[in-house]
Parts: sequence; C-alpha cells; structure tokens
Amino acid sequence: MNILLHTCCANCALYPVSYLRDRGERVTGYWFNPNIHPFLEYRNRLNSVRKMEDILGLQMLYQDTYGLIPFVRAIAGKENQRCRVCYFLRLEETARKSVAEGFDAFSTTLLISPYQDQELLRDTGNFLARRYNVEFLFQDFREGFREAQKRAAGLGLYQQKYCGCIYSEAERYQKVRKPGRSNAPLPGRITFSG
Repeated sequence: MNILLHTCCANCALYPVSYLRDRGERVTGYWFNPNIHPFLEYRNRLNSVRKMEDILGLQMLYQDTYGLIPFVRAIAGKENQRCRVCYFLRLEETARKSVAEGFDAFSTTLLISPYQDQELLRDTGNFLARRYNVEFLFQDFREGFREAQKRAAGLGLYQQKYCGCIYSEAERYQKVRKPGRSNAPLPGRITFSG
C-alpha cells in the first residue's frame, strides 16, 4: 500500500515510518502543520523534519506555510474543542493531498503520542476517508513512543516541549490545566457519525 503519512514532527515520525516499512508499506511523509506556533518553533520542527528526511531516506512532501492567522481564526471561540478542529484541519488537508497525488491511504504520526486523543483521531480520519473516498490507516503507534524519543535524541533531532499550538505552549509554561474536551459537534461543521 502507498501511504501518505501526515508528519507532525521528526520525533513522532521515526517509529511509524519504520513500523510501516517493516510491513512492506511505501511511505511518503507530508508536512502540513499550521497549528505550530510561534514561528521559531515552527521553523525548528520543520528543520528537524528535513534532517530526519535525509536520515531515513524518506520522501517528503511539504506545504511550508506558517499558518498563524488561519489557525487562530479556526480555533477562536472553540478553544475547548481545539484538538478536534486541529486534527480536522491537518487530516483533511492530508486526505485531499493523498487523493490528488494518487496514494492508496493516509495516516498521521499523531497516532504515536500518548498525549493525543486516539479515538478522536480515528473518528476524524474515518470521517475524512469517507468524504474523500480514500482509506485512513488507523494504527496505534503509542508502543513506540519512548523508543522514538530515545532514538530522536540520539540522532540530535529537535525535542519539542509541547504539542505545537500556542494554547498548549501557554498551558505548558504557565502550568495551566488543559480545558476539558468537548464531544459536541462544531457549529456549522462536522460530526463523526454515519
């Protein structure tokens, strides 16, 4: 299978790429992360992905657009649903790209993180798979999280301290509890059913 793998960062890509390749899958990474802020954090992560691309010999596609304004506009007023909106934005673009480029399926490196909502990622991916008529490969990669962190450190890849959005950065450094996640559908947007 030829898979387009949304790549949130170099650290999170190491294990999923190896896992999928070991199973005979063809993997191409895709950088689309308008959620990462501030700009220097965005650049650090992008540069680290470029380094990882060379280390792994991984073909990457890039949509290198710093998305501060569109991302903040998409989240404004929906802060308690920000992960839902963020997943949707990034996975929808990955689904579109996978269809446009002729991939068999799409997936995401977000599935390695114990800090991300696996169920919501699965539901979002499946919803978009139906919408774009392309397979979403759901694989719980979390078993490789610690291994990938160690490997990334050994390779000298950038080690981020928060998920990427400006809200998570504030929570990390101000030691604020993350607001509860809401399962309510976004007004005028999507629900993951049917």
